Amino acid sequence: QVQLVESGGGSVQAGGSLRLSCAPSGATYSRNCMGWFRQAPGKEREGVASIDSDGRTTIADSVKGRFTISRDNAKKTSYLYMTNVRSEDTAIYYCAMGPLGLCGLSDWSLSADNFHYWGQGTLVSVSP
Repeated sequence: QVQLVESGGGSVQAGGSLRLSCAPSGATYSRNCMGWFRQAPGKEREGVASIDSDGRTTIADSVKGRFTISRDNAKKTSYLYMTNVRSEDTAIYYCAMGPLGLCGLSDWSLSADNFHYWGQGTLVSVSP
């Protein structure tokens, strides 16, 4: 059973930066899609970014130019770099993992339905 553990969340002022990390434990797909999603209070969960085993990425329009995603395959870890954060970025951020599929090639990889394993989430709170 795969378990995903997020870290790096916390409070940050608007305009600041934050890095989230996601490390899985247990057996994982040799090639996979790793993604980041977020859910703000009263809103549905939305895809933020995803990356496949070869480094191809998909970034949501809402964060494009501010957030980037990367991964270290040797550590099986993905990272979400958040810069120039805004109050609307306040949310619980979830790490997810799924099969390769169309990861990094289309908005397919921003759909929660395509991911099988999820972390518990980490809160990011942006203050004015």
